[in-house]
Amino acid sequence: MTDRALYVAMTGASAMLRGQASVANNLANADSVGFQASLEATMARPVAGPGLPSRVATEAVTLGVDARPGAIRNTGNPLDIALHAERWLAVQDAAGATAYTRAGDLTINANGLLTTARGQLVLGADGAPLSIPPNQSIEIGGDGTISIVPQGQPPSTLTEAGRLQIIAAKTSELERGDDGMMRLRPGVAPVPATGAALTSGTLEDSNVRAADALVSMIELSRKFEMQVQLLQRTDENARATSSLVAMR
Repeated sequence: MTDRALYVAMTGASAMLRGQASVANNLANADSVGFQASLEATMARPVAGPGLPSRVATEAVTLGVDARPGAIRNTGNPLDIALHAERWLAVQDAAGATAYTRAGDLTINANGLLTTARGQLVLGADGAPLSIPPNQSIEIGGDGTISIVPQGQPPSTLTEAGRLQIIAAKTSELERGDDGMMRLRPGVAPVPATGAALTSGTLEDSNVRAADALVSMIELSRKFEMQVQLLQRTDENARATSSLVAMR
């Protein structure tokens, strides 16, 4: 019984630490544009292996991300976009593969390439990074079409410079990687978004509720302390039992 109690308390403490790490990451991204909070929970899972199925461990599981929209704020910046519900912007990750984000604070780098504020290259409808020619004005349409007035030309020369690659997908169809980017789950194919997919000149704030996250962190901390106390009490009981046995 002693080793069973020790194992249950140890797995419980481990699960609480993982939960705290997830809440801390949410808090760190409370001001990140388009960020969706991670959802963590704990569950009882029987320990597999030889013998009777009498051991049950506590396991931390990732339920996904919170799909609730963040607050929308006007910025007036033509490169800022707020994606509509279940719409995702395609970007290039560090490995050169396609990933997805709702962060719409876009910018043009020194090479004329459209990027996110974090530096990921934004992909066009053809799957290649979007290159924006020198211009004196730029606007992004609701369907992701980028139009510019070339540098030195009159406003009547508005031309199309590309189109954002935006997909339609439920949050449950994607999973977050270690780099914070979202990717389609295995077996899910990208579906191009049609019609209005964004609002330009606005940004979607993070949906993290700082007060709720702080309460969760305090709750997880207390649960962790309880598991550690159980470990200590179980160890003390084991030592007392050993002493009694040695006296016989």
